[in-house]
Amino acid sequence: MRTTRRPIQVVSTWVRRQPPKVKAFLAVITGMAALVLLRAIVHDHDNLFVAAEAVHSIGISVLIYKLMKEKTCAGLSLKSQELTAMFLAVRLYCSFVMEYDIHTLLDLATLATTLWVIYMIRFNLRSSYMEDKDNFLIYYVVIPCAALALLIHPSTSHFFVNRVFWAFCVYLEAVSVLPQLRVMQNTKIVEPFTAHYVFALGVARFLSCAHWVLQVLDSRGHLLVALGYGLWPSMVLISEIVQTFILADFCYYYVKSVFGGQLVMRLPSGVV
Repeated sequence: MRTTRRPIQVVSTWVRRQPPKVKAFLAVITGMAALVLLRAIVHDHDNLFVAAEAVHSIGISVLIYKLMKEKTCAGLSLKSQELTAMFLAVRLYCSFVMEYDIHTLLDLATLATTLWVIYMIRFNLRSSYMEDKDNFLIYYVVIPCAALALLIHPSTSHFFVNRVFWAFCVYLEAVSVLPQLRVMQNTKIVEPFTAHYVFALGVARFLSCAHWVLQVLDSRGHLLVALGYGLWPSMVLISEIVQTFILADFCYYYVKSVFGGQLVMRLPSGVV
């Protein structure tokens, strides 16, 4: 007897069979449709940035719950957590000296919880840490981000060092999830809490990207001028878009797994 397939399964099968160019086109169309929807239902687009920080905090909370309940850090990347703590610390410093506001408090809370996660992985749950799978060399991203920050940074009236730090945290945030993706690529299987956490990161990155894009549209490009001149305004947008697309493929398979009723994600080769 032939079983009836769910609509999500039919769509996912069709998408999976498409060539890479078609998949990229569909991703762009989906992103644009989501931006149009957000622009229609969210009147104050600054709320999107706050929402992004809140979703990131929720993801960290899921991670903490995993560590406390299951007493294991298997599948988690210590290096991703260290990169996250690094860019949050730099952004917190920039926020204190340049624009103290609600984002400062959100970053402080997220940094504190991230440092707690790092402590748990390094000490309390060290025996379950998959060090051999967490083999991404972080200086491959830290050094290029630092070099790029020296070359392309805001042209505001702030001190030079502060402007370079600001650029560095923007660039580093865009690629901080790469070690976590490498761990998932090496293991091929992602347990639920880790999947929830990475999906929350993907949603947070999309909301942050949407915030910047909609702000530029609402100001008719004047926001780019306010950010300074040269390549810096464009690099801010590019960084937001890059970090969104880095996680787009994973988020697609996460949604597919949730609708398919799968408790554990199995990633095909080459997904991340």
